Amino acid sequence: MAKKQRWRRGGSSGEDTTPAETTDATTDEPTGEDPGDDGALDATPGATGADREDETPTRVVLAKDFLDDDELADDVADDVADQGALDELADIEDEELEDLEEADEPRPLPRAESSRLSRWFLGGREPADVAAVQLLQAAHAKQAITTALAMGLVAAIAGREAREAGVVLVTVLVGQTILGWHNDIVDRQRDHAHGLTGKPLAMGRITPDTVWYAIIVATLLLVPLAITTGIRAGCLYLASVAVGMLGNVLLRTGIFSWWSWAVSFALLPAYLSYGGWGGQAVGSAPETSIVVLSALLGVGVHFMRSVWGLVADHEDGWTYLPLRLGLKLGATRLLALSTLATAIIAILLAVMGAKVGLSR
Repeated sequence: MAKKQRWRRGGSSGEDTTPAETTDATTDEPTGEDPGDDGALDATPGATGADREDETPTRVVLAKDFLDDDELADDVADDVADQGALDELADIEDEELEDLEEADEPRPLPRAESSRLSRWFLGGREPADVAAVQLLQAAHAKQAITTALAMGLVAAIAGREAREAGVVLVTVLVGQTILGWHNDIVDRQRDHAHGLTGKPLAMGRITPDTVWYAIIVATLLLVPLAITTGIRAGCLYLASVAVGMLGNVLLRTGIFSWWSWAVSFALLPAYLSYGGWGGQAVGSAPETSIVVLSALLGVGVHFMRSVWGLVADHEDGWTYLPLRLGLKLGATRLLALSTLATAIIAILLAVMGAKVGLSR
């Protein structure tokens, strides 16, 4: 192999030698060569293998270094990508937390358009900007007025003087207004979640602090009004209002949701029967049949009023009795049956009142 390589070098340098001459020259040449001569590249087969063996690990190490560098670069890229994903996830979690915090406070819902007449009556202002109008809307005015008129009428039929019947009417009107305001405060978050635009508190047109202030002022008015027809009678009516407010927060979503309606309505006959004129007025206990029928009347009113909120209550997971019956019978049938039952109870109250009277 070495001889062949030398022949090639010799041929390339232009020397006129034959392969035989080259072989002889190689044999006669001294073994020592100049370090700077090209012959230093010539090596025996064993030497060539040794050089390659010495060279191979270096190449392998370099190749491994390159591979390690590539793997390291890939790892760094993966780490950067993972860090970016973690940052994005953290941003998403922060946004969700902000959304949850914002959800705690109700956002104002769109306002309903007002008529020109209402703006003229309010001096060019929108009804939504007038606190008194919003308080009136939050008072459940229809229920308050209906109940007050009914109680005033019953007091007049029972033989009470006109001034006494008038005081009863105003007292019940104020008490029912307090109950309506308290109910809207309790249901503020639910009403907003269901988009009830007719609720000023849910729409953000009025603040809970304003309504609480109105409740306090109305209570200060209610107490002297109630005891005007007698201290015992006044305390019984105040107890009826307190039970109604308690029913707004206690056992309201379950099967015993009717309890506060039954108790508060059952106290109304006692308020009338013990009443008179002046704080020292003392009446007598009501007839038991009147008390029972009044309690049933309260349950009937509860069923009638619940029909309008069955869908929202079902979405919120309520399980009270009107909802259970509504799921079986349907809202229309439930409304018809509850209205019929309430009307029958009211007729029975009138019949029993005429027969045995309000008090014993």
